[in-house]
This record gives sequence, structure tokens and C-alpha cells, in this order.
Amino acid sequence: MTAQELRIASRFGLMSPFLDELTIRLWAAAEAESLGHGGIAIVHRATGIARNTIGQGTRDLKDAPNHKPNAKRIRKAGGGRKKTVDQYPNLRRDLDALIDPATRGDPESPLRWSSKSVRHLATELRKSGHPVSHRLVAELLHGMGYSLQANRKIFAGKQNPDRNAQFEYINAEVREQLEKGNPVISVDTKKKELIGNFKNGGAEWQPKGKPQEVNAYDFPSLAQGRANPYGVSDVSRDEAWVNVDVDKDTSEFAIESIRRWWNNEGRIDYPHASELLITADSGGSNGSRGRLWKVGLQRLANELGLPIKMRHFPPGTSKWNKIEHKLFSFITMNWRGCPLTSYEVILGLIGATTNSSGLKVRREIDLNEYPQGIKVTKKEMAQLTLEKDEFHGEWNYQVQPNIK
Repeated sequence: MTAQELRIASRFGLMSPFLDELTIRLWAAAEAESLGHGGIAIVHRATGIARNTIGQGTRDLKDAPNHKPNAKRIRKAGGGRKKTVDQYPNLRRDLDALIDPATRGDPESPLRWSSKSVRHLATELRKSGHPVSHRLVAELLHGMGYSLQANRKIFAGKQNPDRNAQFEYINAEVREQLEKGNPVISVDTKKKELIGNFKNGGAEWQPKGKPQEVNAYDFPSLAQGRANPYGVSDVSRDEAWVNVDVDKDTSEFAIESIRRWWNNEGRIDYPHASELLITADSGGSNGSRGRLWKVGLQRLANELGLPIKMRHFPPGTSKWNKIEHKLFSFITMNWRGCPLTSYEVILGLIGATTNSSGLKVRREIDLNEYPQGIKVTKKEMAQLTLEKDEFHGEWNYQVQPNIK
């Protein structure tokens, strides 16, 4: 019960011993009238008095000038039709058995493969001999402590025992590199987007009753293309680079995005850099197990003439990567409720993204083709100058330039 319903229930409990059928009806109606819209439902939930009874009391109050009490019409205590729950003492038990989550695994449950709406529940209860309506089912569920609940995301899968230790390891490395004046970047691919007049999450101000009209269905066949925004966020600055790919999200695309950031931003902002530190999650185009990703890092290290250190977040912890909070969240807020009808629109919205601390985002369209299924040979892997750290070398490693 809500605090308001608890107060009503408390008052009813104090007064009910002194009230008869008529005065109970009038008292309940007066409480409902004082609450305004929805008052009857609130008083019903708080006291258990039938809605029809409260409604009759409301009519009695309105007809008060013409009302002439008739004591003979007042029933004795316990008179009148019994409540359904009193007539069928097993009703609550049977309802609880239907709604219990354990029935998901019961192949004999009548609602094993059906939604547990109040109408479906009422239908099954009527089959069991309980003459109930969907409204009564809803009232019983509220009284039994049930409410409509959405799924809650809390399970991130099996956690590595060194999860927190890896966070500390990354933080220590980031602090060390920043103190040296070296660049530290956080990278990842944002959610792929369909290009077209499709619904985009969130709401935007529009004239009342005139929402922006979009396609009824988000079928990929209706799209003009796809966009893969790959972000590079400078950890020490409120600056970021986004490379928008029109083809496939591959490791070669990820490496090209970092290359473009360096050529346009990194080498200018860090002219005396001695190393480049990259933090990323463990999956996708920059995954810790990707052979093509590591070959690409080697080529990039050779081009930059710098060692590249990689620090991957443990599986299932990508939300802790800085880019999620420093860049992607603000891009999402900036284009909420705005259909991404063209690549120009995407680039414009990304470029206009900012925050209270002055975030600047530069962006570029990438028209290159990135075929999938490229195989990396053992010879190519043998040529890597990849050094693994002692602590979780699968997550922490560096690639040295191997140009003589």
C-alpha cells in the first residue's frame, strides 16, 4: 500500500466498529470524494469496500437533501452477499500458483507459454471454477504484493576473479602515462545505426500533438545504409574523434580510426610522445583475442614509430571504459528523438555534441571497404613484436615498432 492508502486504512480500522452498513458506505464515499479523481479505487484498495458500494455512497451523498433514512434497510453485521475470496478460500492460493515465476519451468503450467496478463489469469482461474473478472484479479494481485515489473539488467555473466585487480592495473598505467605526458585514448564502436526515417530513442520538443512522423517498421531493407561510429576519446582532454564507417565494423576499420585520430589530432597534441596507451573492451573489432587486431596494431606502431600499449577491460565490463561516459552518452543525448535520415545528419549531430565541460568532437566519414573473413597467417603472427605483461597477458600487452 501507498502511504496515503495506509492512512485511510488506519482511519477505517479505528471507525469501523462504530459504523453500520449505511454509515460505512457514506464514510467511504466521503473519503473518495475528498481525494478527487481515482478516489474510489484508492479507498477500495485501502479498505476492501466494494467499488459499487462506494459508488452508491457517492450517489447517496449527492441525494442527501431528499434522503430519508430507513433503519429497516440496514442489514445486520455479516449480512449481504459474501465476497468472492470468502466464497472461494483457495482463490488466492490458485492465483499465486499461476503467477509464481517458478511456473516458467513447469511444463504442465497452463501459462507456461503465455503472458501473465490479468485477463489470461482470469481465464485460467475461471477454468478452475473461480468466477472472477480481470479487475478482481488485478485487485487481488495488488493485495498479495504483486506489481507490474520490467526486467532488470543485473547479470553480467561469470566474473573473472581478477576483475577489480585489472581495473586497478589499468588505472595505475593510465596515471603513469599521463604523468609522462603521453597520450591515453579510450576506444570502442558505438551501436550500429540504420540510415533512414526510423524512430530514434528519446523525446524532443515538438508542437503539441505533432510528433515527427517516422517509418512504422525498422526493417533493414528500408534503410539507405548503415553507420558504424568508431570513437577515440582522449582521456586527458575533453576532445574526441569519431570515424563513421559505411561498410563493416572490422579490426581494420578500428585501426584506421585510430590512425586518423593520430594523423589529425594525436601527433599535434602530443609531439613528444614516447608511447601510446589504448584502453578498450575485450570484444568486437578491438577484442583482446583478435589476430587481425594485433596485426593491425603492429602496422600502426610501425607507422607511428611508437610502442603501443593495450589494456583491455575484462569481459562483461565494457561499461567501465571511459569512452562510454565521456563521449557516447553525450552523442546519444544530442540525437535523441531525431531520425538519422542521412550520413550528413549523423555527422552533423556528432559534430555538434558537447557537454558542460566543453567537449569537442571531430568526425569524419570513412568510405573505405572493410571485407570480413580476412585470415591471418602464422607467419604474420610470428613477425609481431608483441610483449605480454606478467599480469593477465591476454589483456595487457604492448607492440613495439619492428622497422629496422
